[in-house]
Amino acid sequence: MSVEYKKTVILPQTDFPMRAGLPKMEPTLLEQWQNDDLYDTIRDISKGREKFVLHDGPPYANGHLHIGHALNKILKDVITRSQQMMGKDAVYVPGWDCHGLPIEWKIEEQYRAKGKNKDEVPVAEFRKECREFAQKWVDIQREEFKRLGVMGDWDNPYITMDYRAEAAIARELGKFLMNGSLYRGSKPVMWSVVEKTALAEAEIEYHDHTSKTIHVRFPVVTSSVEALSDASIVIWTTTPWTIPGNRAISYGEDIDYAVIEVTETAEECWAKVGEKLAVCVDLVEDMCKNGRILGHKVVGTFKGRDLEGGIAAHPFRGQGYDFDVPLLAADYVTTDTGTGFVHTAPTHGPDDYVTGLKHGLEVPEMIDAEGKYYDHVPLFAGRFVYDANGKEGDANETVIAKLIEDGALLSRGRMKHSYPHSWRSKAPVIYRTTPQWFISMTENGLRETALKAIDDTRFVPEAGRNRLHSMIANRPDWCVSRQRAWGVPITVFVNKKTREPLRDQAVLDRVYAAFCEEGADVWFTWDAQRFLGNDYNADDYEQVMDVLDVWFDSGSTHSFVLEERPDLKWPADLYLEGSDQHRGWFHSSLLESCGTRGRAPYDAVLTHGFVLDGKGYKMSKSLNNVIAPQDIIKKFGADILRLWVVSSDYHDDLRISDEIIQRHSDIYRRLRNTLRFLLGNLSGFDEAEKVADSDLPELERWVLHRLSKLDDLVRETTEAFDFHQLFIELHNFCAQDLSAFFLDIRKDALYCDAPTSLRRRAARTVMDRVFDSLVRWLAPVLCFTADEAWRARYGNDSSVHAQTYNAVSDGWKNDALAAKWEKIRKLRRVVTGALEVERAEKRIGGSLDAAPKVYASADYVEALNGLDLAEIAITSDIELIAGDAPEGAYRLDDVAGVGVVPALAEGEKCERCWQILPDIGAHPEHKTICGRCAEAVDEMGIAAE
Repeated sequence: MSVEYKKTVILPQTDFPMRAGLPKMEPTLLEQWQNDDLYDTIRDISKGREKFVLHDGPPYANGHLHIGHALNKILKDVITRSQQMMGKDAVYVPGWDCHGLPIEWKIEEQYRAKGKNKDEVPVAEFRKECREFAQKWVDIQREEFKRLGVMGDWDNPYITMDYRAEAAIARELGKFLMNGSLYRGSKPVMWSVVEKTALAEAEIEYHDHTSKTIHVRFPVVTSSVEALSDASIVIWTTTPWTIPGNRAISYGEDIDYAVIEVTETAEECWAKVGEKLAVCVDLVEDMCKNGRILGHKVVGTFKGRDLEGGIAAHPFRGQGYDFDVPLLAADYVTTDTGTGFVHTAPTHGPDDYVTGLKHGLEVPEMIDAEGKYYDHVPLFAGRFVYDANGKEGDANETVIAKLIEDGALLSRGRMKHSYPHSWRSKAPVIYRTTPQWFISMTENGLRETALKAIDDTRFVPEAGRNRLHSMIANRPDWCVSRQRAWGVPITVFVNKKTREPLRDQAVLDRVYAAFCEEGADVWFTWDAQRFLGNDYNADDYEQVMDVLDVWFDSGSTHSFVLEERPDLKWPADLYLEGSDQHRGWFHSSLLESCGTRGRAPYDAVLTHGFVLDGKGYKMSKSLNNVIAPQDIIKKFGADILRLWVVSSDYHDDLRISDEIIQRHSDIYRRLRNTLRFLLGNLSGFDEAEKVADSDLPELERWVLHRLSKLDDLVRETTEAFDFHQLFIELHNFCAQDLSAFFLDIRKDALYCDAPTSLRRRAARTVMDRVFDSLVRWLAPVLCFTADEAWRARYGNDSSVHAQTYNAVSDGWKNDALAAKWEKIRKLRRVVTGALEVERAEKRIGGSLDAAPKVYASADYVEALNGLDLAEIAITSDIELIAGDAPEGAYRLDDVAGVGVVPALAEGEKCERCWQILPDIGAHPEHKTICGRCAEAVDEMGIAAE
């Protein structure tokens, strides 16, 4: 009876399945982590190590996670896990923003649906409903984040509506109050008529909007320019409703202006023949075209600086607008559009306000919270700019009609342009002057401190530095007040006589203590005297009922998270958010920290792009191109989503689609197969089998060199937060260096060599090291799969996430050996290409059928000296010939000096290893196998019967 040789082949053995089944496997592993208290175990192991703290920018607790959340949290998790693997104590504390308009808006919507009026509901009851709504979504989002594989202190997150957090936020505001930076002033702020509150720049988004445009005459009263004595200055604006707020006209000192006399007009033209109009020289033709002026002549020219001291009249003079309109120089006047003269309404724009402040102009309050003119506004009282639904009111048309009636309108038109809208209601906003609370950018040098802090911060990518720098350099004072109910109140008392805020630390301390015990609701329910104590009479003070801008909340998180939690540190090593947070969280955190601590709360800032669909379009329900992370996880698993994050260049916008995810699923399958091959062929491997480095064959030593170089790259890219580059290198290592080269070559030895053969033991020794390093390197990204593979080898009581990156020996580096094997791989590529042609032509069935002749130049022959080229090329035999290949030999254009002439191997096919060799039948006990296989079978104690 003969041996069944196929059963003597040492095939891979592993319980690590080929098919991942991630949607089912991942929840099981999550439960295992929870049961093992893995996060706390890692913290215990890491005590005493250098800390790495990525401070979590708080997402908003008001809905299910979208793909942008997934990108952000996965990237944070990859960074935190990789820093942990670097041997640090990488603590991650997740957090949530819970105050603010979006949640308040949701509760109001519920009220409106029930026919209830929010203003009739006690504020404490309303705030309680907001709190419950936020808590519900915190709990939902927590589970969704955990399902992404994000590891953190989920049992102890920070939440801005927690009592101690609210107290800390109020305490931080108190610091600005006490140092004199906080003040109340009337300035133009962006105002949402729909939400009835001031909005921060971060709450604004820009959309196309069609505005009414007008050219308006302002008659000149006095001027040193003789040509203006009986002329009108012409302004142009896209906001006709702001004309009642006009208090000046701005010009550019170096701009060239002309006075033209109208000589001919079209029908239905509001210009009059003989009248004189002043306009920028470069914009005369444009104004005439819009005003249907067919003919004109220039009667005078002058420089803008010649206008100094001039006075014009308001178009509605004699009807409640009897003040002078001074002509004032301003550096923001341009000649791109309009007339070169800027209608200046200090109550309706930041540039206008600054000009008015500089020259002592009146800053009247013109528009109320509902978007209509106050009763005291002559001619237009009660007219709406926008209504409660964000639709255009009657203010524009009423103003235009009055301008026509008074002969002041020169032309009207329409223009489509980018215009600010509320990010919540999507309605247009207006600039409105109203009393608000501001933090000064200049009082205590906040701007200069913040700019220096930017210089001292590391930005990834570097372009983020300039973006944030320009925002801080040019921003106005920080408006921190909101006219809403759900938020941390502005805990300030204002003296009714002096109108000065009360600055008393004892009062602030009582507020802080009360908030710690009962939350910020007490500001609205307690009697004011309890806060003021015995030193002040509540009747003498106005208690401010505005709440803080939610960006002040999130900007203060460093104070009650990083500083107060013993497991963290201040400042954070890293803040990481989307690129929009240069005007959001990075911005507000910088200002808050610089204003109270003199430096940024972070050492580094990393930004990522936005997620677009596969065609590069922004995701929206209307386009039906929204891809939910929950759907991807349900179908493919979270590891595929994590793989998508790191395989993309997340510094730019990322694209995602079903096809892209499927492509990453295929990439994942190849990585998994590599891990499975390693596991299967390491079955039973132990310390006794290991081969010393000095005894390893060249091929194995080349693999160790690659491990060493990759280890350098892993550490470099981890510190650079460049996981895109790392993923490319790790994927190429698995696909090209391992699967297509080293493991491909060594498969024969692993399966067919005797168990004690040096070649097989050496291969397994190196595979052991490859597995141990590779799984650790992949663990921050493929957190589920890497841990599954680790447990498959080391048992369920061990987790890869409790490990660190391996210490790699510098002795493994061998650049000369690497260069030699790079040359060998080039030659092998030519041989492989030649055999592929033979296989395609069906002249061979596989590479073991071949025994090609390889012609190579001397350098290739020297590189292969002492090596078995047949083993490397996976052929049964091969002949290496020094010299030029004959005509017709197979060549590759990019590998000079190598040619291959295919030939068939001679001999019989070994029943065990399938090589075609001449010694088949020469072994009496094993007549159908080769000598190498016969020795292996004998060693295994199997004899023919």
